[in-house]
Amino acid sequence: MRRLGPLRTPALLLSALLPALALAVPATAGPGNGHGNGNGHGPKTSDPFRHGWEEKVLDADQNFRGLDAVSRKEAWVTGESLTDGAAAKVFRTTDRGTTWVDVTPADTEGLSFRDVEVDGKVAHVLAIGPGEASRIYRSTDGGRSWTEAFRNDDENAFYDCMAFYPGGRRGLAVSDPVDGKLRILSTRDRGRSWKVLPSAGMPDSADEFGFAASGDCLVTAGKAAFIVTGGAQSRVLRSDDRGLTWTAVESGIPAGESAGGFAGAFASPRRGIVVGGDFADASDTADTTAYTRDGRSWTLGADLTHVGEDVTFVRGWKVALATGDYDGSVGSSLTTDGGRTWKRVSDLGYHVVDCVAKVCWAAGSVGRVGRG
Repeated sequence: MRRLGPLRTPALLLSALLPALALAVPATAGPGNGHGNGNGHGPKTSDPFRHGWEEKVLDADQNFRGLDAVSRKEAWVTGESLTDGAAAKVFRTTDRGTTWVDVTPADTEGLSFRDVEVDGKVAHVLAIGPGEASRIYRSTDGGRSWTEAFRNDDENAFYDCMAFYPGGRRGLAVSDPVDGKLRILSTRDRGRSWKVLPSAGMPDSADEFGFAASGDCLVTAGKAAFIVTGGAQSRVLRSDDRGLTWTAVESGIPAGESAGGFAGAFASPRRGIVVGGDFADASDTADTTAYTRDGRSWTLGADLTHVGEDVTFVRGWKVALATGDYDGSVGSSLTTDGGRTWKRVSDLGYHVVDCVAKVCWAAGSVGRVGRG
């Protein structure tokens, strides 16, 4: 389906990837050509890969697209099975990625976990899909037990991404358009309960949608929330009143049935970056980034050399990392000027990346996770 990115990896591709992954663990990459020695020598840069990018395979049957970097030691990843009808899984590490624990909720067969959000002891996982396939699970004990906090009962709704405001009490989730407008789901009690917000404050958005490529088509910064879209229009929508009303502006990234902005990151309500591309032609990497300095208008940045499935700030508002891995369009790139220019720093690419305290975590196809 157009908004999902790949749901399944063909068996032949899977068998071809496994030997390559065995050679890539651990993997390192240096700035520029993606072939560093991992010893930290050479010119000083803000490149999080310069000390080595460690990668391992947790479960080769999982396609990871959800990730939350909680700290230098703790991260969560979520995925979907590459085997039809098998369980979608959730993994957690608390020892810098040395070991990962399977903390999957019960009865997740056939689901697709595309987003995970953690605040303190509370974790939420979003399953995407039409109708009842869209669900939110909640845990308050590190994933040892889960409750189903929300199950979509509208066959016309399809939830793509989820985000919480600082503090974790309030949160939003976004669905593809229902009756011509993107639908917003809201919580005010740390995710215990959710309700659909009125659509009066949402601009017309027929045939416009969020891509669940990395769980970052909806993000927050301070009191602001942002939705990154593609499809009929490629826009960034902003709300400053907890999702009740939204303003929309063009991102500049080309729109299309499988194209547009895929993910966004904000260092503040004024400074942000959006990345994207075209899943129908991932090799076309022209106009794949945009940035803002006021949180309301967008300027195209330099092109990536790979599809942009996700982006995250590494430090401040100037240093950010973008990554992607789709249909042979693979790599990771760094900006040190807030998204105006980009430099390829690794031939490794992932579906999702998140950085905290200058440590970056990533996750992707065939159960791969990385830490750099």
